[in-house]
Formats: sequence, structure tokens, C-alpha cells
Amino acid sequence: MWKRELAVAQEAAFAAGKRLKSTLGHVNHISKKGDIDLVTEADLEAETLILGIIRRHFPEDGLLSEEAGGRKEDSRRVWLIDPLDGTTNFAHGFPLFAVSIALETDGEVVLGVVYNPYMEECFQAVKGSGAYLNQERIQVSHTRGLQGALLGTGFPYDIQERPQRVLELFRRMILVAQGVRRPGSAAIDLCYLAAGRLDGFWEEGLNPWDTAAGMVIVKEAGGRVTTYEDRPFSPYEKSIVAANPFIHEKMIKIINDKAFET
Repeated sequence: MWKRELAVAQEAAFAAGKRLKSTLGHVNHISKKGDIDLVTEADLEAETLILGIIRRHFPEDGLLSEEAGGRKEDSRRVWLIDPLDGTTNFAHGFPLFAVSIALETDGEVVLGVVYNPYMEECFQAVKGSGAYLNQERIQVSHTRGLQGALLGTGFPYDIQERPQRVLELFRRMILVAQGVRRPGSAAIDLCYLAAGRLDGFWEEGLNPWDTAAGMVIVKEAGGRVTTYEDRPFSPYEKSIVAANPFIHEKMIKIINDKAFET
């Protein structure tokens, strides 16, 4: 099931990724969507490639993409697309970025593809079929305590307007975890979690295209994904906690424990 859709998502991700890789280090035009939220010509070119491929194969499907926006409200199927997750990294020539493509049908994300063209790593998952990295099965780690956990996070684009809550959670996790990393791409963070490279991840202020593909990949790799309040997660939520099953509840407790407040 979803074999054709997965093949199309891979085709689109590889086409966009090839374009991004060829442009890395040669960005000529950078625009600002906010104080620290960037868009480059590479974002737009990669998005055009992806939208063209999906429209050619599935012209009736809805499309929700970071730069073009859009969504067919009457469509049961919607593709959630981030043509370049990690634009700030990309604009600086920092090679940690990815193409993220997911398919949502009847309100449920059923497949996801995340491709880092620089490292030639393609993460993918279809609901009920497991998660894979370059065709090899992956699963979340078995780290059982936060003291031995490597966690990932990111900062929202409006952090300068409301730094207290974000930095407070960062402080809490630094105090209890073995280490915390902030790579700059939520899609990659989630895939690294799925592959056991990270043990947990939290962030807020994300958009549907940031988390849709990574979410299904984590779930199919055996991880748990919820909101900060431990509610079931959907890409339209504004907070996410993803982790292996052993530390997820511990992260939720840390996030919500008032004893940590200063």
C-alpha cells in the first residue's frame, strides 16, 4: 500500500535534493520572511521541482508547502512539503539540511520521506511498514535514562520575542541529559532519533511541513511522539516531544515539572 506514492515522494525528494546540493555554497539571493527566518532561491527552485512532480502524478491531491502555501480543502489527500528544511544552515554553507515530503490522507500522515542530499541519506517510512535509512531498517535507541541520553532541539523563529520559555526548557534538559544538540533542521532531528543517533527531541513553534514526514518515520521506528502536554501529536500541533519509549515520559515530566522553574 502507498507504493506508488512513496516512489513519487522519493523521486521528488531526489530531484530537489540534487538541485540543492548543486547550489550549496553558491547562494546568490537570500530574502527574509522574518528577523531570522530566511528563504533562498534554492528553496523556491526545489519547491517548484517537487510540486511539479507530485502534480504530474497526483493532480487531484492537495498541496501544503512552506513557500507556496496552498491546500485543497476538499481533498482527502494532502502532501505536506518542506523543500529545504534547514535554510539558515544552507545559506551559510553548513551541510545539514533536508527535503521533507509527507502524505496525509483523511487526517492521518501515512508516509514520509526525508532526504539529506549532502550526506546522501534518505529516510523513509510508510504506516505499518517500518522505517528505513537507504533501504536499511532503523529503530529508535534503547537508552533508558536521561543521564545517558543525547537529546535534540531547535529554537523557534520568534525566540527573540519570547526567549524565556524556550531557554528555560533548554536549561532543564541540559541539567538532566548527557548532552543536547541543536542541529537546525527538525526533519533531520526526527530522523536521527528514528535511527538511534538521538534519544529524544523537543521543540515548539514548528509548522506542519517541518514535522509531518519525520513524525511517521519516528513512529515506524518504534518511537513515541506527543505534544508537550502528552496529547497525541499531529503536524498541526505547535509543540512536539519525540523519544524512544523509555525516556519519553521522563522528558514530558521535565518539561512540565514546576519544581524546575527558577
